[in-house]
Amino acid sequence: MAAFLSSRAPFRVLFHAQVLSLGSVLLLGAVATPAHAQLLGDLDPQVQPGLQTGLGIAVASRQLPYAGVDRKNNALPVLLVENRWFRLAGGNADLKLWREGFSTQHSLSAALRLKYDDEGFKASDSPLLAGMDKRKASVWGGGALTWQTPWVQLGAEYVGDLSGESKGQKFSLQADRRFGFGAWGLTPRVKAQWLDKKYVDYYYGVHAHEATASRALYTGQSATTAELGLRVDYAIARSHLVYIDASVTRLPDEIRQSPIVSRKDTSRVVLGYMYRF
Repeated sequence: MAAFLSSRAPFRVLFHAQVLSLGSVLLLGAVATPAHAQLLGDLDPQVQPGLQTGLGIAVASRQLPYAGVDRKNNALPVLLVENRWFRLAGGNADLKLWREGFSTQHSLSAALRLKYDDEGFKASDSPLLAGMDKRKASVWGGGALTWQTPWVQLGAEYVGDLSGESKGQKFSLQADRRFGFGAWGLTPRVKAQWLDKKYVDYYYGVHAHEATASRALYTGQSATTAELGLRVDYAIARSHLVYIDASVTRLPDEIRQSPIVSRKDTSRVVLGYMYRF
């Protein structure tokens, strides 16, 4: 293993250089995260060893679970860069560690991952949150496994809060499959995500100094969310792609029972355009 990593030292240097500006770079692509996987794909080192890049723009609209908070809308540029060893796609930056190809459509791969999640709220977002401390977004880091089969793509991800805001951890399992119809693509997905109690307490808890007569003290517990999503993409021409991605996430009781939460689920819609060089 030491020899394996040593032989790839130049790629580690490139990776660390990217991390220096990680916050700004990942923020640019965060709104397009659900759509990144099929825009460039996971390159086969035996078939496509060169660099692939893409640049575009995405508009996202999210319904947050917090009481009295309106939909959050963003419009940001999106950058995608991928070669055999590194991938920057949407809100994720991956250093590819290992890949085993069993056939042209069957492979297992592992990567180190850094990602930015635009989560949290400010007390000014709603009168019902007045007096609450700000809950900040974070950069997360960990690992990811992807199992590609002819029938479905399976992914597992474990990350911890590198920013130290929540000091939480997250683990997710996802299954998706792209169906191609000429220039059209249709990708349904299902995802389950476990959130530890530090994460839930930070983003949905009410601490003692924040409690009021109408907002009870609340201590978060670990919870698991369930998401259903669908992405539709259309290739206008060889280098031009448009897509729309929609998802709904069901919130468990451990989150819904918080006095600052007023919804049983959250939703997200992303509309984007990508030019592939």
